[in-house]
Amino acid sequence: MNRRYFCLSLAALSGMPKLGFALTPSETAPKGALIGAAWRGPNSGDTYQAGALAADWETRKLAIRYEIPLPTRPHGLLPEADGGLLVIGVRPGAWMLRCDGSGKLIQQISLGDESSATSLNGHAVVAQTGEVIFTTETDSKTGRGKIGVRDRNSLRKLDEWETHGIDPHQLVLDDSGQLFVANGGVPRTAADKKYDLHRMDSSLVKLDAKTGRLLQQWQLEDKRLSMRHLAWSDSPVDGKRYLGIAMQAEHDDPLKRAAAPILAVLAGEVLTVPTRANDGVGYAGDITAAYNGGFVLSSNQVGLAQLWQASLPDKLTPVVELQEAYALTHWTGPKPGGGVLVSTAPGLVRWHPTAKPLFLAWPKPMALDNHWVLLNEA
Repeated sequence: MNRRYFCLSLAALSGMPKLGFALTPSETAPKGALIGAAWRGPNSGDTYQAGALAADWETRKLAIRYEIPLPTRPHGLLPEADGGLLVIGVRPGAWMLRCDGSGKLIQQISLGDESSATSLNGHAVVAQTGEVIFTTETDSKTGRGKIGVRDRNSLRKLDEWETHGIDPHQLVLDDSGQLFVANGGVPRTAADKKYDLHRMDSSLVKLDAKTGRLLQQWQLEDKRLSMRHLAWSDSPVDGKRYLGIAMQAEHDDPLKRAAAPILAVLAGEVLTVPTRANDGVGYAGDITAAYNGGFVLSSNQVGLAQLWQASLPDKLTPVVELQEAYALTHWTGPKPGGGVLVSTAPGLVRWHPTAKPLFLAWPKPMALDNHWVLLNEA
């Protein structure tokens, strides 16, 4: 599988000079990286852990810097200033916990202790002021989407806003600090079972981060496309910064799902589906900023990570092909930047347009969850 990955990555790289960009590295890449992640053992019933993985590019070793046991399945992770993590539970989304940079448990809250009957949907973001955290949640009684406004330190809920949709998932801030939320739009029971998919109502919303007021809302023509994960492009292209939206198709017909697009892009105030290129199953599990102001999307069901660029808007270029390619995070690397770290079944894959592709095996048998975050580079 390693040889397959290297061949594919070099093939993708060989085509990039056609984009009109010089690919000569101008500085040495960092020697290592520290990545916040969550995982379980190789078996489905194994305990979940969260912690930090230290990657050494020179020795090609991956080590666990620290790890902490979790109550149930985790999802999103927020980095803390000291190298610790804020971990958000999902399915059931009943808890959040915080650990420091040594893996010591600092704080844990249970939503069962709160007065509002909501469940967490697995993602959070820190407000631009740094004083509060926004979490995506679902009202357990009505099924409506909510934003939990929580104190940054205590995690106590201070307020609750409407997302103007159902099944809210990831949320991000723009440069001005306003809040963008992906309403997945999938009706779910209290036991997290999908139902009545003909009633799907996915949308992207922009909310005032001070009041929760709805500023704008976008929807796609195909109501069976669930907008779920979000990422801003790193480097502006032609003065534009794009919001990439990873989608999951929920069509009843397997052929329609297989042919469905997996990426939507917001440019300014216009939401489009720039390419019908896909992964063959209609499922993008994660998205991150990448080379040339673009994005990499992962499709774990087919073991594929693909690059989209604004300069080639109708194409998705495979950059990693390994079993269960899933969690993504940016990796700056040498100039012009734009690298990506990809978790796969056998280990970590480092991809960059000017650096050699690299594979690091997991330090022990482990299965990573959907998302991870870069804590620092060294």
